Amino acid sequence: MGAKMQFASKVGVVAATLGSAVGLGTVWRFPNVVQDSGGSVFLVAYIVCVLLMGIPVMLAEFALGRGSGEDAVGAFRKLTPGRKWWLVGAVAVIASYLILSFYIVVSGWTLEYMWMSITGELYENAAVTGNAERFAAIMDESLQSGWRPVFWTSVMIILNLVILLRGVQKGIERMSNLLMPLLFVILVVFCCFSLSLPGAGEGVEFFLKPDFGKLDGNVLINAVGQAFFSLSLGMGILVTYASYYPASTRLGPTSFTVSGLVLVVALLMGLIIFPAVKAFGITGSTEGATLVFVTLPEIFLQMDGTRIWSVFFFFLLVVAALTSTVSLAEVNIAFVSGAFGWTRKKSCYAVLLPMFVLSAVCSLSLGPWSGIRVFGMTIFDALDYFTSNIMLPLVAIFVCIYVGHVLPKSFLNGEMTNQGAVRSRIVSVVLFAIRYIAPLLVAAVLANKIIEMFG
Repeated sequence: MGAKMQFASKVGVVAATLGSAVGLGTVWRFPNVVQDSGGSVFLVAYIVCVLLMGIPVMLAEFALGRGSGEDAVGAFRKLTPGRKWWLVGAVAVIASYLILSFYIVVSGWTLEYMWMSITGELYENAAVTGNAERFAAIMDESLQSGWRPVFWTSVMIILNLVILLRGVQKGIERMSNLLMPLLFVILVVFCCFSLSLPGAGEGVEFFLKPDFGKLDGNVLINAVGQAFFSLSLGMGILVTYASYYPASTRLGPTSFTVSGLVLVVALLMGLIIFPAVKAFGITGSTEGATLVFVTLPEIFLQMDGTRIWSVFFFFLLVVAALTSTVSLAEVNIAFVSGAFGWTRKKSCYAVLLPMFVLSAVCSLSLGPWSGIRVFGMTIFDALDYFTSNIMLPLVAIFVCIYVGHVLPKSFLNGEMTNQGAVRSRIVSVVLFAIRYIAPLLVAAVLANKIIEMFG
């Protein structure tokens, strides 16, 4: 059973949790949302959301997982048997599976770009500058072909299966311990180079100098949604991973460490992308989901050893993709294993084999099936929208109500102090945030989004 397994070390705890958070949610999604949400004013809103909402909800989910030792559904069933609170966990499990179905498509893009970097196809007949339209056309050609992204997505599903079949320590933890430090190193290198480009200052200003005149409801909504994705909130990931934490793990320091490192990665990605966008005069062609895949090849063309750097970066983007998709799949594997008593092997196959079909539908919705619309959006975009703006906030609100008002105060205090073994001076502050600040903030944004949908 998944709940009986544990991470082997403190480093493994942080690396695995950070890997789930710092994957595509931060490396791929963050620059896209910043560009679509007013630049630096979004960054300010995002940081506020992490502090007031992200960390308290993270600690609530950590407490549920470590305190119960169960999966996202089993935690509620164990802590409040005979009551319907398990439905909150069920929504989290469903949300994580829906997110996996389109996130793993993006993962396939990273693998295809790594392959095109290895073969040199990505840079064939490339000049030194002015290739934004060409790189945008490469992405569009791949999406419109239909079969190419489906193939690479299928390869990523197989990679996920190989890792997850190895279990928590030999699979998830070992992967995170080895590859997460490499991701930080290469991000720092690229950040230094991007900041040295002529005209980079304009991009830094866009990213770091707030224009509060651009602050509106949409910016706040996007900031909350990004906080959920970048910290893996509301998906059942943190509950599931925390069920693997050793009893000695300190939840408070772990939450601040993970959140702080996620912010560092977000800042590094912004300082890579936006100086390059301004330096190369890249505009509309980089809007939306393909921003990273258009801008970064431009940066590589300016560097000696273009293909080497390109291979290295897209390899590490594959790493980020794997840490994200593995954690999403693990939520469902732990649930299936706990609910049906299946072996890990059987649970892995039960979760990932249907993904070959679901992910193909999401991928094709950006190409040959783009005419199929759900509330005016492609299937890919609709899943992104409804999971990040509706399902995840709902889960977070009810997790806060559950930990803050349903469970006794002693539960959170016991988990944050390791049952009295260590001191924690922030328990009362965290409990207040869980009870009032976080759920009210999320509820206000959720209400705004619902009014916008039906207004």
